[in-house]
Amino acid sequence: MKFNFDNSYQTLPESLFSKVLPTKVKSPQIAIFNDTLAEELNLDFSKVNENEIAEIFSGNKIPDNTTPIAQAYAGHQFGHFNILGDGRAILLGEHLTNNNQRFDIQLKGSGITPYSRRGDGRATLSAMLREYIISEAMHYLNIPTTRSLAVIATGENVYREFTHQGAVLTRIASSHIRVGTFEYVRTQTSLDELQQFTNYVIDRHYPHLKSNENPPLALLDEVISKQVDLIINWIRVGFIHGVMNTDNMSIAGESIDFGPCAFMNAYDPRTVFSSIDRNSRYAFGNQPNIAKWNLATFAETLLPLFDANPEKSIALAEKVLDSFDEKYRSKWMQMMCNKLGFSLLQDNDLDFIKTFLTWMNQQRADYTNTFLALQGEQFQSDELYSSNEFQYLYTEWLKRVELNEGGLNEALTIMKQHNPVYIPRNEYVEEALESASQKNDFSLFNSLLDVLKNPYTFKEEFGKYQYITPNFDAGYQTYCGT
Repeated sequence: MKFNFDNSYQTLPESLFSKVLPTKVKSPQIAIFNDTLAEELNLDFSKVNENEIAEIFSGNKIPDNTTPIAQAYAGHQFGHFNILGDGRAILLGEHLTNNNQRFDIQLKGSGITPYSRRGDGRATLSAMLREYIISEAMHYLNIPTTRSLAVIATGENVYREFTHQGAVLTRIASSHIRVGTFEYVRTQTSLDELQQFTNYVIDRHYPHLKSNENPPLALLDEVISKQVDLIINWIRVGFIHGVMNTDNMSIAGESIDFGPCAFMNAYDPRTVFSSIDRNSRYAFGNQPNIAKWNLATFAETLLPLFDANPEKSIALAEKVLDSFDEKYRSKWMQMMCNKLGFSLLQDNDLDFIKTFLTWMNQQRADYTNTFLALQGEQFQSDELYSSNEFQYLYTEWLKRVELNEGGLNEALTIMKQHNPVYIPRNEYVEEALESASQKNDFSLFNSLLDVLKNPYTFKEEFGKYQYITPNFDAGYQTYCGT
């Protein structure tokens, strides 16, 4: 096994990071290791024993040819600006794969850094296993996401409201550059450093923009498009991030930071599970609005680079930001048509979509299963789907899909590509996390992971994962994990 580190971030001004080593842990042991991802990264651990793997990914042993750092950033948290940084995460290095793809390898829960703000720098096993299973689920749902390479139990206790087992997660990302990173650079460094940093981000993530007449403005437009695509995907599968602060919005357009996240079962745009989201700022249906808010913050950080004239710079930014609504409307419409199997947009499609979603909301119908019921393969015996109201909608839907060039068959083909059969339902996630973190029994965790690796393929033996106990989500809360 050999890392191929090329730590380009450390060519930036030293104000953007701190060199710091992980805090060693008492007794590291592998809780779970992602062999498939390791192979994709061209990392071969077949001749490395488990103890050494645990030493590396706990932070006890630093690989050769790298200098670990904690990154500085800022962020608007629930609308309030704060200076932040990696308070419990350390970037081990930037690994280059055989085809020259660059990935951050970050240890999360690896100890105190200069940005810890009185925190202990540690993470709980349960929280790190949650990130592992949700990030892997997102990957197999074909949604851009950071990934999880390993979770290492530390053999130490972590104290939150209760005593928990400690753990370190290895997170893989195309980078950890956030809107909040730009906020930090804009407010804490010079204009020259903002320009240098922006050039770095364009070189690293969007090199095709370098020839653009106004690369920083093109960067804003590109990030808007990436975020629109990401939020559309979240809405498609019923995902609720739970804490869409600007420090949790990746410039690369990846889902990042799986703390109080959850998946919606009963359809309701107002759904909130996060215990810290007391005013429903990050509710399921409000995620597009928050994305736009975050992107406006991003635009504000770049204003000095758009044009030397402040008024012209603001006008340029507003013009690009104004594209968000149309981009989102267009992508949302296409996404909903895909979920319903409509191949070409018809005049009355929006009316049907609104009627269908309104019925789902009124009935608190399961967001995932209702689209599967339309597909006609399952749930036909369920009382809700045998009701007169649903049967009327089903009849109208059948009439509509006959307008497809390929009729019903084409509709079903489209739907099976966009409607998951399995999502990480809250009940089974909690059950698996409790068993693994409190009883050291990973059987439920591994079984759920197996289901989520093939989310678009129905298997009879996975049938229970399509349901939850009635009213399980009533009062259900997810927590930040910090």
